[in-house]
Amino acid sequence: MEQIKIAIVGLGYVGLPLARLFATQYPVVGFDINQKRVDELQNGKDTTLEVDNDILQSVLLKENPFDNNLAGLFCSDKIENIQGANIYIITVPTPVDKHNHPDLTPLYRSSETVAKALKKNDIVIYESTVYPGVTEEECVPVLEKISGLKFNQDFFVGYSPERINPGDKEHTVDKILKVTSGSTPEIGKIVDNLYKSVISAGTHLAPTIKVAEASKVIENSQRDINIAFMNELAKIFSLMDIDTHDVLEAAGTKWNFLKFKPGLVGGHCIGVDPFYLAQKAQDIGYYSELILAARRLNDSMGSFVASQVIKLMIQKEIKIKDSRILNLGITFKENCPDIRNSKAIDVITNLQDYGAQVITYDPWANINEVKEEYNISCYSELTDELQKFDVIVLTVAHQEFLDMDLNRYLKENSVIYDVKGVFSKDKINKRL
Repeated sequence: MEQIKIAIVGLGYVGLPLARLFATQYPVVGFDINQKRVDELQNGKDTTLEVDNDILQSVLLKENPFDNNLAGLFCSDKIENIQGANIYIITVPTPVDKHNHPDLTPLYRSSETVAKALKKNDIVIYESTVYPGVTEEECVPVLEKISGLKFNQDFFVGYSPERINPGDKEHTVDKILKVTSGSTPEIGKIVDNLYKSVISAGTHLAPTIKVAEASKVIENSQRDINIAFMNELAKIFSLMDIDTHDVLEAAGTKWNFLKFKPGLVGGHCIGVDPFYLAQKAQDIGYYSELILAARRLNDSMGSFVASQVIKLMIQKEIKIKDSRILNLGITFKENCPDIRNSKAIDVITNLQDYGAQVITYDPWANINEVKEEYNISCYSELTDELQKFDVIVLTVAHQEFLDMDLNRYLKENSVIYDVKGVFSKDKINKRL
């Protein structure tokens, strides 16, 4: 293959770290339709906090590296800047709609974009999480139709599922083993060698694209099912007045006990991907029982937490209507600014339905994004003007919350509910 020139389509939590990594060895153009995002990256700032600004700035170029074959990263929202690539890597999100059906619109749109730049012998690699068959049955026809090229004759595709863990500074993209695949055995080896050149953890070449697609979607489905079991235990033990975390601590003393914990299951992966597998199963005539049951159970936890909080308030004779509740956290996980598909909002809205006034504090979240996404006000800092609260509910275990003096914000007769199970038992009234 001629000198590798890479275009990364989608510069979010997945695309940017990958683009930065490839830019240490190859000419890379990062493409995104969000001009504001492109501008901030070209100015050396990543608001997702996935790439440190100094590391990002170390690979940034002021002009298109395809013109002079320089290793480095140039970000753009213009299609003409990716036309010199011979490797296109698509890293757009794959959400679900309001009915929890897979929404492939971002994949279709990004495939259309790439198709307009596609040339003979180019390779298009998809990283977005999908059900088996999407790459070849949904994306390839779009590439063929718009480019006028023939699949596996004029151009080729690969699939290498993303395994990014937002906010995780230990398991970065280069330290996570990468599954790879190609539309022919030869292309599979090319794709594998490409990732192997930058992934220090190594690669695993899957025999087919469908195998690679299936491997990714079951990773998150497996976690979802295991967490659902923990959540069901939490509901059962709550009725028995047994502390779930005490039970898990005891059971965890056995070497082969899987140490999952109960909690709110949100985010762009675990709370979404199982629906992709379940939908494909239904399309081929199989109704998934376990996967969808786990999804229903995990999606019910917001209302369960709210009901538990209300029960504690009743026990302490705290007036529920117009009570003041401080909710700690709106991002989907700790120490990360990502608010996508956060299940903390379920706790908030359910408590509001009981008539409580809920104040949300999250030092990691962008308050404007929270307002736009969930139509609630979020505070990035706590001030004395907010006064004191009847209840504090911890929904996200940011480090800042663990270091807080909670008593400073509580009325004398009050409740602390710890969803994440991170506070010491003598500090709280109850934990999930």
